Amino acid sequence: MTTTTQLPLSDQQRQWYEAACAKLDPDRLKNLLFNLTDIHSPTGATRDASEFMAEYISKMGMPAAYYPMNEISGNVLGQLRGAGGGATLLLYAPIDTHLEGDESDYPWAGPKQEIDMRPEATMVEDWIYGLGSSNPKAMVSTLTEIVNALIDAEVPLTGDLNLGFADGGMPVNIPERDNAGMSHGVEHLLNRGMAPDFCVIMKPWNWVYHEEPGMGWFKVTVKGTLGYAGVPRGTPGFRSSIVPAAQVILALEEWLPQYTDRNTSGIVRPDGWISAVRSGWPERPAFPSAATEIYFDVRINPRTTPGEVKAQVGEFMASLQRKNPDLDMEWEMYGSVPGGTTDPDNWIIQSGRRGWEDVEGTGYPAEPDLLGGQTDGAALRRLGIPTARMGWPWPAEGSPEPVGEGLGGMGATYIPDLMPCARKILYAVIDTCTRPRDELDL
Repeated sequence: MTTTTQLPLSDQQRQWYEAACAKLDPDRLKNLLFNLTDIHSPTGATRDASEFMAEYISKMGMPAAYYPMNEISGNVLGQLRGAGGGATLLLYAPIDTHLEGDESDYPWAGPKQEIDMRPEATMVEDWIYGLGSSNPKAMVSTLTEIVNALIDAEVPLTGDLNLGFADGGMPVNIPERDNAGMSHGVEHLLNRGMAPDFCVIMKPWNWVYHEEPGMGWFKVTVKGTLGYAGVPRGTPGFRSSIVPAAQVILALEEWLPQYTDRNTSGIVRPDGWISAVRSGWPERPAFPSAATEIYFDVRINPRTTPGEVKAQVGEFMASLQRKNPDLDMEWEMYGSVPGGTTDPDNWIIQSGRRGWEDVEGTGYPAEPDLLGGQTDGAALRRLGIPTARMGWPWPAEGSPEPVGEGLGGMGATYIPDLMPCARKILYAVIDTCTRPRDELDL
């Protein structure tokens, strides 16, 4: 792992940084997060939340606009011009939530709708609850507060500072809403005038990541014949699809960790998970289905192409078929997103690490936690934008209210947890946007 290049802030930069840190307002951040969480924004339907943020950003002194993609969804871009001669830095986060927030989530999201899964906000002291209040809306609110503090502190920027929020950041595909998801929003925003030199994307975990995985979506269809519960077992011509599918699931579950070990490198650990199984008609339980479908996601290391991953899955499927010649099955890759990486020596990665070290008071670790989560950061890097992923400890601990088990609604945020991250990103902003381009290796 590359070590951090030491380049202390000048006395003037340090004064600007301290002045801006003093303007960070946890209460203002809390109120913004509450109001934003209270606006429902599932993937493909973010218009209300995005228009709210465009208006909020404009009122705080950063010219901003809403960029529609259709009647119900769009993105936000704010632009704060510097004196000239510097770099353009984008602060970015997605704005869409991963669940619908209604009865269609259940029972798949858990036994009931806890406070963190509801599409409306609840405030309990310094906690904000509600669907997506932590991821993504705490990120949107924190980045906005950083810019607000810079404006309040009247920091004179040399370069330009952009603030962008887009739909489609969740790793989903929503057919009924123009197949929204899989980073479609950030690509729309980048193709319509947003051209930064560097980007900081805020996402969970308290590290400075220079790369992120992509993802591959696969479907295995195990075939049988349509049956009837009224015939005895062993009836000629009937073959179950569901029982053999169980064999495939167990074999796949054994293979996925092997895939992870084979493809782990850099700071990326590409795990895989079986996510869904579908077969037959619940309203026709007397008729066993002729097909059972198994869906799984494997993460894709930036040094591995989706085509290479498809070939690895193909090797596994061929081996499984040889071991079980009676299995009648087929498979396909129905979704893929490549990973993305930035040179760890790039300015924005090094600046982010310096900010991390300044706030943490210690050196950046040689081996941070390995990463498996996929974000729009991979797309930004693939589109040529050097990108640092910076975040905060997650998930929040010590909630006074019960929240959903597992991932839940990603909707429990403790405001004090966000403030150190705000200072780290603010450091990178000062470090980057108050220098001429030639000091930034541009």
